[in-house]
Amino acid sequence: MKKIGLLIIGAMAVLACSKENSNTMYVKASVKGLKKGTFYLQKQVDSMVVSVDSIQVDGTENFMLTDEVLSPEMYYLTLGNSSKRISFFGEKDTVTIQSQLDLFAVKAKIKGSTNQELLTDFEDMQQNFNNEKLDLMKEEFEARKIGSQDSIDQVAVKLKRWQRKRYLYMTNFAVKNGEYEVSPYIALTELVNANIKLLDTVNNSMSPKVRESKYGQQLVEFIDDIKKNESK
Repeated sequence: MKKIGLLIIGAMAVLACSKENSNTMYVKASVKGLKKGTFYLQKQVDSMVVSVDSIQVDGTENFMLTDEVLSPEMYYLTLGNSSKRISFFGEKDTVTIQSQLDLFAVKAKIKGSTNQELLTDFEDMQQNFNNEKLDLMKEEFEARKIGSQDSIDQVAVKLKRWQRKRYLYMTNFAVKNGEYEVSPYIALTELVNANIKLLDTVNNSMSPKVRESKYGQQLVEFIDDIKKNESK
């Protein structure tokens, strides 16, 4: 009996340890207006988006999907075969997503990850930049409409300033948050056409942990490839 008791205690200790070290991400979602459908949890592997979990929902607005996350990265919650998709930064532990069926991505509220919170802040500022660009495009359209070359040239100068300001903002944001995986992700998605010096600045700001992450390693490889091509 003593041996059996020891075996049970040992098994419980192993289970507790494995649970503590688990890399499982639990995506708890709630979609208002949902009655029936299939949801897929997806992520990008190489150049393809693949499904890592799925669930058929019938008669409930709440459901959960899971995946093992070795390194924080972007995931997608996709409704069936439609274009309705919510993107979010996934990492171990729990991520909660609340939305509604008719405005699936627009109304999405995502919690559970510092990377996601930073990405949301970044995207809010990006929207401001996008609005500024729309204003400049409208200004250019009006200039072309009346055939004013001087006005067209002025808009071109403004667009260059806008792009420089945008690149600098993105670089500063990535540098400021070099302890999080969102930093190299922003560099890889938004700064690929920027000056190599800006990419190097982000690269040098990454913490050792982030440098070893999926996006950290990809950024290092991307910069190395650029430098190799420049030296040819």
